[in-house]
Amino acid sequence: MSIQGEQILLRAYLESADRAPFTPAAALLVREARRAGLAGVTVLRGVLGFVGREPILRRRAWSIVERVPVIVEIVDSPNRIADFVAASVNRIVANGIVTLERAYVMMYRQRQDKDADALKLGGVFPPLAAVPHLELGGHMKTNEEGTLLRVFIGESDVHEGRPLYEVIVERARALGLAGATVLRGSEGFGANSVVHKAQLLEMSTDLPIVIEIVDAAAKIDRLLPELDAIVHEGMITMEHVRILVYRHNPEDAPPTAP
Repeated sequence: MSIQGEQILLRAYLESADRAPFTPAAALLVREARRAGLAGVTVLRGVLGFVGREPILRRRAWSIVERVPVIVEIVDSPNRIADFVAASVNRIVANGIVTLERAYVMMYRQRQDKDADALKLGGVFPPLAAVPHLELGGHMKTNEEGTLLRVFIGESDVHEGRPLYEVIVERARALGLAGATVLRGSEGFGANSVVHKAQLLEMSTDLPIVIEIVDAAAKIDRLLPELDAIVHEGMITMEHVRILVYRHNPEDAPPTAP
């Protein structure tokens, strides 16, 4: 099987406690994607985040039932992703944010492949050129172009004595953005090229942190001056995405920024 070339990456921003109705929504998405024969699925667990008006979620030590952010990433062709949204995503995801974006697949190899695709860079495409417009229903509310902002910092970065990633998430929520998720890495390096690893029972205090924030470009733009003032070392990237927003009811809509 080869899907090398321009494809679609679907991201579902959920929380681990979401049930649809008895199994975690993230687990159901993985199961349905495998049943549908999609090319690949990855589940990422966060440490902090929010969706709409929901309280900020935090990973707690020794907790049996966690309410932590979860991201499910699925890559495949536009038609297969569109079919999956209609058949499964629209039924399973009752609360959260789902985005679609372009993903140029440079390599897709399976162990049994004898003639694997050669690794090569993709060409230049207009933003969202291959992202399909989907027929929405159920809890799905919007089908609009938006921005995915990623902030790459270190876990030890602080602002006024508090973890910088906490400050960024709180400011995004205060500005009425739709959601934010904090992901903690296990190894990495930044501009100073010092490699940091998670070792000895997770005692490292400067592991990589990625904050993902999704919303319309105009709302993301309101956050940029805040980031400019408090992020003194790191990297910030943006990508064009198509946003499919799910909410349980109108009361879950994010607060309107003053």
